[in-house]
Amino acid sequence: MTQSERRLWRGMKGGALGARFRRQVPIGPWIVDFASLAPRLVVEVDDPSHEYRDESYRTDYLTDVGFVVLRFTNRDVALEADAALRTIAHWIEVIRSTGRPPE
Repeated sequence: MTQSERRLWRGMKGGALGARFRRQVPIGPWIVDFASLAPRLVVEVDDPSHEYRDESYRTDYLTDVGFVVLRFTNRDVALEADAALRTIAHWIEVIRSTGRPPE
């Protein structure tokens, strides 16, 4: 787990954002950094190597099976972990209030 992932995890664990998250969760052929099954939300923290890879196929699969996927860079989390946590909390509320992921 990267330092940025640890920072996010401290703010997410134990249902602190209103949803229970797990780390390193297998979903289909992928292992995601963090996932909440209710609501169906995946949080990925991308290191610089992700900048050079096309992750759309992975994101497409996860959205096809009903997850909202949020991606943050290590740098973004390192500089603004609280903002990332607010974004995650916001999406938990959006998904719960609509009963489904946004179109």
